[in-house]
Amino acid sequence: MSAVVTPFPLAQARGAQVGFEREELQRILDLYGRMVSAGEWRDYAMDFGKDAAVFCAYRRVAEYPQARIEKRPDLRGRQGMWALYGEGGQVLKRGHELAGVLFPIERRLVKLVAD
Repeated sequence: MSAVVTPFPLAQARGAQVGFEREELQRILDLYGRMVSAGEWRDYAMDFGKDAAVFCAYRRVAEYPQARIEKRPDLRGRQGMWALYGEGGQVLKRGHELAGVLFPIERRLVKLVAD
């Protein structure tokens, strides 16, 4: 008797979903933890779509995100796949490296600790 194996549908067939790699997510969550300790952020949300992976950090639950970090691999060759957006939706920083894009938030964190 022969067994018939039905292959699992590939992610490419359904439309691949953009996500964060382990190191990227670790860096973002590390920053989130430090901002929570400083009393700046209290909640976060993540969204994974076909075009982008998004991490949003909130000061309060019922607000617009204070910071939004987006990863858009389609922009890798142009202005960079990473973008940091502010509370009003303005682009604060774009780049090819996550560390450079997170720098404005980390700089603000250093100022908070220095006070």
